[in-house]
Amino acid sequence: MLLTPNAMSLRLRGGLYLGTGLIAAVLLVPIVFIVLLSFGSSQWLVFPPPGWSTKWYVQFFSNAQWMEAAWSSLKVALLTTACAVALGLPTAFALVRGRFPGRELLYGLFTLPMIVPLVIIAVAVYALFLLGMTGTLFSFVVSHVIVALPFTIISIINSLKLFDRSIEDAAVICGASRWQAIGKVTFPAIRPGLVAGALFAFLVSWDEVVMSVMMASPTLQTLPVKMWTTLRQDLTPVIAVASTLLIGLSLVVMLIANRLRQRT
Repeated sequence: MLLTPNAMSLRLRGGLYLGTGLIAAVLLVPIVFIVLLSFGSSQWLVFPPPGWSTKWYVQFFSNAQWMEAAWSSLKVALLTTACAVALGLPTAFALVRGRFPGRELLYGLFTLPMIVPLVIIAVAVYALFLLGMTGTLFSFVVSHVIVALPFTIISIINSLKLFDRSIEDAAVICGASRWQAIGKVTFPAIRPGLVAGALFAFLVSWDEVVMSVMMASPTLQTLPVKMWTTLRQDLTPVIAVASTLLIGLSLVVMLIANRLRQRT
């Protein structure tokens, strides 16, 4: 039986939708289980829960150690975002508009942390800070910037490549200086890419665990590190609460980044 082109198109589209739905289910079902476990009444991670309760959320927000870890994660993520944008913006301009030997090689070096296994970078950074710097806020921020900077640079580079530089040149012809044209014409045009890069840097730092484990100390640890150490000792549902909060904030940041990408 021969199928018409429309029937073949419908079958192909249906197959793509089915395959995408199955892949999404495989990826998302464990996350849904974690969220449900955070509302369970059992003191262990048991699914399905025997009952439903919000007592683990109360315990999380009333525990000073968990709140301190969450605040440390937020503080490190915000500082990492600011540093990644401050370093990524001039770097992106140099890589897009610069004309110097080795520019492509330099671009590859900046994106190397996205390719090299993260544990190798973590061991190298740990060795760098062995002289009394591990367990400090500075070591956390530097290690996270190393991982987050490539995402910021790539986002800003994409915005610069889409920007029509003739508009900036027109502003210069009309009497503005080059720096005035960049500040009043170029920056507003690439702002969506700049904000998206900042959001990705925040997200990378907020969820980072490998580098954080290497930099952590008894007095300073982020929320993923606190989850890791607690998971090795106890299977309390408070871990599911922390996971749900991490997932929730990550989802919000991803939605904002996707909205900005659509605008760009």
